[in-house]
Amino acid sequence: MLQGLSDLGHAYLGFLNVTTLAYGLGGAFVGIVMGILPGLSATLAIALLTTLTIKLQANDAILVLICSYVGALYGGSRTAILLNIPGTAANAASCADGYALAQQGQAGRAIGIATSGAFVSTLFGVLCLAAFTPTLAEVALQFGAFEFFWLALFGVTMSGSIVGDDPLKGWLMGLLGLFIAQVGQEGLYAYDRFTFGWDELSGGIALIPALVGAFGLAEVLTTLAHPVERKIIDLKDSVLPRFREVAQYWRTVLRSGVIGVLTGLLPGVGEDAGAWMSYAAAKAVSKERDMFGKGSIDGLMAAETGDMSSIPGHMIPTLALGIPGSAPSAVLMAAMIIHGIQPGPMMLIEHPQFVYQVVAMTSLASITILLFGLFGVRPLLLVLKVKRSVLMPIVFLLCTVGAFASASRLFDIYAMMAIGIGAFFLRRRGYEMAPLVLGLVLGPLLDKSLRRGLVLSDGSLAPFFTRPISIAFATVTIFTILLYVPAFKAVVRGITGAVGRGLKHLFARRT
Repeated sequence: MLQGLSDLGHAYLGFLNVTTLAYGLGGAFVGIVMGILPGLSATLAIALLTTLTIKLQANDAILVLICSYVGALYGGSRTAILLNIPGTAANAASCADGYALAQQGQAGRAIGIATSGAFVSTLFGVLCLAAFTPTLAEVALQFGAFEFFWLALFGVTMSGSIVGDDPLKGWLMGLLGLFIAQVGQEGLYAYDRFTFGWDELSGGIALIPALVGAFGLAEVLTTLAHPVERKIIDLKDSVLPRFREVAQYWRTVLRSGVIGVLTGLLPGVGEDAGAWMSYAAAKAVSKERDMFGKGSIDGLMAAETGDMSSIPGHMIPTLALGIPGSAPSAVLMAAMIIHGIQPGPMMLIEHPQFVYQVVAMTSLASITILLFGLFGVRPLLLVLKVKRSVLMPIVFLLCTVGAFASASRLFDIYAMMAIGIGAFFLRRRGYEMAPLVLGLVLGPLLDKSLRRGLVLSDGSLAPFFTRPISIAFATVTIFTILLYVPAFKAVVRGITGAVGRGLKHLFARRT
């Protein structure tokens, strides 16, 4: 424990220099801007910045990405409050009370409450990140090739619920990502697969062009196809929150912080789930539940606290197990891999300081959103006056430059455009891109682990089902898939309901 505290202290001290602070402020600023603009997301912010930071040192690049992640989710609350349009999906729960307060002439007060809640909840999540990630990663060090196979397969299974309401579409996109990951020379014997005699495909589909195409170009095409212009509500009051007003909702902050972290720990449950569950919990216990949806400070605080605390929660399984819990954390994990850091059980051996560096990065990100949130409100809102027809060509240019800059290959631009155009039409049919990225990221791990396991077992599948951790992951993976079968789900509900009624009856008799 003392060693962990020492490492954490060194991580914080390592960020106390002008260059690092500038990177953090810059990343948060870009993230907030992307979050403020309706339709642009934290996922897109991380994907674009991954291309722009490819030449930076790993720590500096990941700092920029984490700050943009936190900034984008925070920035989305601005449009939720002022336009009644959530900047990101996670800010949807903030619309009802935030916009109601803005219509009452309290837009500044609502932004101040959202800012203070976001700051405090992110710090709470950081404490959980520092406490739980090393412990979980140490347990995961017992994994071998057989366990890694099931871990990767479980991650792909989560693509059914990581975004969207249709698990079948999520699984199809995850499988498509797995297929794309197999293109090129395989990892053990460098044998060409699915190249069809095309030499450029021997190197595979690079991760950066795939990310930029799936999120960047597809978003540009989607936005230009459906332009939306709304008039914002003017800020007439102060955005500086009153300490007493924030302090009286400490129970809401603590409760929503715990809910946000717990939902973040569950792979496939996004930041929006943390916000809605926190909002529902606050409404259930609030003395002013009639005010919810009409301008409740308690409701707004719960929504913003729940979604922001889920960010560190998502980072825990991402770092310790290599299983991202949401679309932005999936892209963040891909960026870490690009910069030579493989999240998962081996990370504590290969990069033992990295967990504490991520803790320090997230802490810095929370401080930057507090600064921008309280002292840069009006300048940042000017971004909403930029027309989409002007902004989207700039984003497309960044996508093109980013795809080419990663390896200086013209083929990567073609790959980015092909994936982006395909993603645009798939999104119109309700297929989300986060499962595709998840399949791309976990595909090499699943492929290598399967074949290494078969080599170690002389072709036998038995160790995949007989080793203790393997059989546990296999059971959870199969059970997760079966839960989407209506008949099986009904049986499980019947059993759990019967057990619950039995326990309730038993306790009733004892009392």
